[in-house]
Amino acid sequence: MKIIIIGSGKVGYTLAENLVKEKFDVIVIDKNHYALERIENNLDVMCIKGNGVSTGILLEAGVDTADLLIAVTESDEINMVCCLTAKKLGVLKTIARIRDPEYAAELSILKEQLGLNLVINPEQAAAEEIANSISFSSAINIESFAKGMVKMIDLKATADMNIVGKTIQKIDRETNSSVLIGVIVRAGKVIVPKGDFIIENNDDMYIIGKHSCIYNFCKHYNREPQKIKKVMIVGGGRISYYLSKALNEMGVKVKIIEKNRERCEELSELLPEILVINEDGTDEEILLSENIGDMDGFIAVTGMDEENLMSSLIAKRSGVKKVITKISRTNYINIVKEIGLDSIISPKLIITNHILRYVKGKKLDAFLRLIDGQAEILEFVIKDDNRILNKPIKDLNIPKNVIIATIVRKNEVVVPHGRDMFKKGDRIVVISMGKNISSLDELCITTPGGAHNEFFNGIKKLGSLINM
Repeated sequence: MKIIIIGSGKVGYTLAENLVKEKFDVIVIDKNHYALERIENNLDVMCIKGNGVSTGILLEAGVDTADLLIAVTESDEINMVCCLTAKKLGVLKTIARIRDPEYAAELSILKEQLGLNLVINPEQAAAEEIANSISFSSAINIESFAKGMVKMIDLKATADMNIVGKTIQKIDRETNSSVLIGVIVRAGKVIVPKGDFIIENNDDMYIIGKHSCIYNFCKHYNREPQKIKKVMIVGGGRISYYLSKALNEMGVKVKIIEKNRERCEELSELLPEILVINEDGTDEEILLSENIGDMDGFIAVTGMDEENLMSSLIAKRSGVKKVITKISRTNYINIVKEIGLDSIISPKLIITNHILRYVKGKKLDAFLRLIDGQAEILEFVIKDDNRILNKPIKDLNIPKNVIIATIVRKNEVVVPHGRDMFKKGDRIVVISMGKNISSLDELCITTPGGAHNEFFNGIKKLGSLINM
C-alpha cells in the first residue's frame, strides 16, 4: 500500500514510523527542511520538500497512484484542502486532522463535501481516553472492545494488593472471576503469561474481561475503583475543552488552571459551568492554594511535557488519587513511569492506533498497540466465509504468542477454553505478540506441527476459567 503523509510534525513523524513498521510504502511531504531531514535520517521513507496543497508536489509524490493520503499539518484548513485536491487528482482514500471545536458539529457535512474517509482529532480522542480512565480510577489506563462489552485495564501489581508472588493459576482460583491476565509488562519487556507465571512487584498487568468481573477482581485485591468527584486540570488547550465538557456531563466538578489570560477568558465563555483560574499550574504554592490535596483527580495537559511532569509530581506528592499526565515525546514515557507517574496519555499514539486500524481494513473492528508495538490487541467479527468458523480453538493452528482473550456472543462474554468454537457473529478479542495479524484467516498457520497444542496447553495452565 502506498501512503502519502502531508506534515512532518509530531503526529506525522509517529505515523510514518509506525506505517513503515507495517511494511507500507510511505512518502512524506513538508515545507520544513529540518523536519524532513530528521525523518529521512531515521526512517525508510521518501521525503519531498514542498507545499502539500500544490498540485505539482502531489503529482510528484504520485498521488494518482496512491492508496491513501493523510493530511496532518497544523492547519485544519490546509488539511482539508490537501485532501480535496488529492481526491480530485485520483487518490483512493483521504484522512484529515481537524481539531478546531468549531468544526466538530459540522464533521459529517465536511466529510461528505470533501470526500474524506476519516477525520482524526487527537485532542478529542485524548479527552475521551482520559474520561474513560477517570471512570475506573484504580487502573492506569482502560480500553474498550466489542462495543464496550469487553474492557482491558492496565493495573500495576504492588505489595499491598496481596497478588505479588502468586501464579496466574492461584490468582484465578482465589478470585473465581472470568478475567484474563493476558499481558504482563516487566522492566519494559512484554510477556504473554501462562498458568505457572508468577506475578512480581511493579508488574504491569493487562487484564481483559467483562467490566463487572474486572471490578470484582480489583475489589478482591484492594484496588476497588473510587468515585472521582473533583478534578483539577492544568492547561487550557483543546484537550481541556473537550475533557471538561465530558467530565461535566459525568457529574464531575472541574477546575481549570491556565496561565494565558486571553485563553482563560475564551474558556470561561465556552464553558460557563467550569471554574477557570488564570495562574501558573506548575507553581506549587498556587496548586496548594487551590486545594490540590482535596482533589480526587489531577490532569496535566499543557503543551509542555516538562510542565506536565512537574505539576503531576506535585499532585502525586499531595496525595491526589488519580494523576494523569500528557506526554508528547514518546521517548520520555519510560522515564516518567520510573519516577512513579503511571497514567500517561499521548494524543499522537492514540491517533496512530486509530489510523493503523483503518489502514488494516474493514476486517478489523478494533486495534491497539502496546509498549512500542511489542504487543497488539485486535478485535474481529466472525463472518460466514471465515475458515475458523465452527472449529474448536484447540484444533486451530494458532501461532505461538497469539491468544484468544475473549469471545462475545450476543450479550455473553466468554474467556475461552481450547474446546470453545467460533460461531457466526461472534466478536473475538485477540492478543498478538510479535506477529502482524490483520485478518481472521491469519489466526491459522498452514504449516503442520504442534503449535495449536502448545497454545492449548498454555490456555489450560491459565486455570479454571469460567463463563461470565
